[in-house]
Amino acid sequence: MFRSSMLSRLACLSLAAAVALALVSCGTTAAFAQNGKTQHASEKTSAGGDVARGKYLVESVAVCGQCHTPRDSSGNLDRTRWLQGGPVPYLPARPDADWPISAPRIGGTVPADDADMIKLLTTGIWTTGNRLRLPMPQFRMDRSDAEAVVAYLKSVTPQP
Repeated sequence: MFRSSMLSRLACLSLAAAVALALVSCGTTAAFAQNGKTQHASEKTSAGGDVARGKYLVESVAVCGQCHTPRDSSGNLDRTRWLQGGPVPYLPARPDADWPISAPRIGGTVPADDADMIKLLTTGIWTTGNRLRLPMPQFRMDRSDAEAVVAYLKSVTPQP
């Protein structure tokens, strides 16, 4: 029942993910508000600014939490386990597709070193030399956005 209720959410998420992927893939400069001031992703910022920009990209553009955060019994994201991995809530279009069952933890200690994470986010290629399987988007972020995302992911502290 949970997965079937998620199918209706998939249509909305698919549109959001497509828009996010288009923005990130095209190298579009994202604008975000911080402390009441609008900044652009292309602006050089301090380490704290990079984390803030990374948070914006992870939470509002790429919506990573939709797959990389477990859900509670009602199907809502469990913010106490933000980006700690969990079951992939979507079914593949084809039953024979090579589809992951779970999304890995990406918050806190990231699953690879910074260089490999940046490579993934800028090229869509993982440490194995392969592209990631769907439903993971094949990002083409610019380097500064990828660095900001990695800085944010590393700043996430799981709650006990």
